[in-house]
Amino acid sequence: MNPEKPKSAKIYGVLPILEALRSGKRNVEQITIADGAQINRLRDLLHLAKEQGIIINRVPKNTLAKFVEPGANHQGVVATIAAAKYANADELLENLTAKIGSNDEPLAVVLDGVEDPRNLGAIARTAECAGAHGIFLPERRAVGLTETVAKTAAGALEYLPVAKVINLNRLLEDLKERGIWIVGTSARAKMSYSDWDWTIPSAIVLGGEGKGLHRLVEENCDALVKIPLSGKIESLNVSVAAGVILYEARRQRDLKNKSKNEG
Repeated sequence: MNPEKPKSAKIYGVLPILEALRSGKRNVEQITIADGAQINRLRDLLHLAKEQGIIINRVPKNTLAKFVEPGANHQGVVATIAAAKYANADELLENLTAKIGSNDEPLAVVLDGVEDPRNLGAIARTAECAGAHGIFLPERRAVGLTETVAKTAAGALEYLPVAKVINLNRLLEDLKERGIWIVGTSARAKMSYSDWDWTIPSAIVLGGEGKGLHRLVEENCDALVKIPLSGKIESLNVSVAAGVILYEARRQRDLKNKSKNEG
């Protein structure tokens, strides 16, 4: 029998969430606190959450009540447990570095503020199918591995490592130092995505829905590419753009490997 796959869930109440944080056995995605909650009772909980880099949201009390079963004693605090386990960011960086110079050069995806869970799930599914080696997400202002993400990914999260980082710009510097080229996507770019050499170690950086890349993230890219558009709409959905670029990378890599084998 296959082990049960992790599913997203919510736990509520001060002590249950505090023990989840202390034990480290539950992958706490974020904590939501009701306005007016007794902060003194939450001091230890908030301290541990901050230490672990967990997102903390504040909402009106009546909004928080919608997150739990009717009549549940949530004590003003609810924690969301991720639907899949995150990879360790440092380990993923090491794994990418180890692939440099191999027949399977590193190919990573960096997402700058993607907030729609269906987009993240679709990107993960395409990335896994195209042979990418991992995805990096920012800890804040971005969707995490929710149940909707897991469902849309259709099993990809079982194979594709997804890691969270506190600072995307620091991540980009780390990737550069390891010999991985940073390629951002921007409608203002002069280079077409198909003109980049995707056979070299590369990390594709995609911006959030309707916002694109943040200024500093864009400035930290080694190159910017765009997908030429022929219609009247100005941009593609981020998951579609990811698919177009990832499969161009796959095409170029397959051609290079075929040429090697024939030679």
